Amino acid sequence: MITRQRLNAHAASVPSPIAAARALAGPYRPDRIEDPVIAWMQRGRTVLGLVAVAWLLLAYPLREGRQDFVLGKLEELLIGCAIVVVAGALGVGLCIALARAPLGRVYARRLGGPLLALGAPALGVGVIWLMTAALGGDIVSPSDVGPHDITFGLFGSFLGRVFTGLLIFLLFVVATLVCAVLLVAAVLFTLAALVIGLNGCFRTGDVHELMPALLSPLLVWSLFGFQLFDGPDVSAPPEVLWAFMLGGPVSVTALSLWEVRRLRSRYGITLGSLLGR
Repeated sequence: MITRQRLNAHAASVPSPIAAARALAGPYRPDRIEDPVIAWMQRGRTVLGLVAVAWLLLAYPLREGRQDFVLGKLEELLIGCAIVVVAGALGVGLCIALARAPLGRVYARRLGGPLLALGAPALGVGVIWLMTAALGGDIVSPSDVGPHDITFGLFGSFLGRVFTGLLIFLLFVVATLVCAVLLVAAVLFTLAALVIGLNGCFRTGDVHELMPALLSPLLVWSLFGFQLFDGPDVSAPPEVLWAFMLGGPVSVTALSLWEVRRLRSRYGITLGSLLGR
C-alpha cells in the first residue's frame, strides 16, 4: 500500500528544474580547490547587484515597456553567454596548446564539465521546441487518430466509436497537461542553466581554477560596451546611470583580481602554474 509519506518521499526525490540545471551547469570537479571565502564574496556581490537593479527599477521609470525590458535582459543574457563561450573556448584552447606536458592532456580530459554546461541549455531548448510542437498539434492531434473502435464491436459500432472517442479525448487531455508541465519545467531549466552557466563561466573552472577569474572581467566589460550602444533601461540622471553601469564591471574586476591574489597566496595557484611554467 502506498502511503502519503512514501508519495512525499518519491516526490522529494524528483529533482527540480533549478536543481537539475545546477547539477549540469554548476561548477563541479572532485579535486577542484574551492575557497569558501571566495564563494561567499561572489554570492555577496551577486546579491548586492540584484538589490541595486531592484532599487534602480523601483526608483526610476522604465525607458521602454516591460515587455521590451524583459526581452532586452534576455538578449543581454544570450549575448553574455555567447561572449563567455567564445572567450572560454579560446582560453581553454590556448591553455591546452601552450601548457607543458602533461598539463595539456589533463586540461583536455576536464572538458567534460564545460561541455555539460553548454549542453544543458541546448537540451532545454530542444525540450521546449518539442513540447511547443506537441501542444500546437504539429506532432499528433485527435483528428490524426481517426474514428476507430477499439472494442472490436463488443458494444456495437456506434457505442464502440463513442467509447473510443472519449478514451482518445481523455488521453489527449492528460498528454496536454503533461506537455504543459514539461514545457514550464523546460523553460525554468533553460533559464537557470543559462544564468548558472554564465555566473560560473560555463564550468571553465573545472579545467583550471583561474579560468573564471580571468574570463569574468572580459564578460562584464563587454556587456558594459553593449549597454553603451543599447542605451539605458530606465530614465535616471546621468550620474546614477554611470554609477550603476560602472559599478558592475569595476566590482567584478576588483573581485577577480582579489580572487587571483588569494588563490596565489593561499594555494600557490598562479598564472605560471596554469601553463606549467
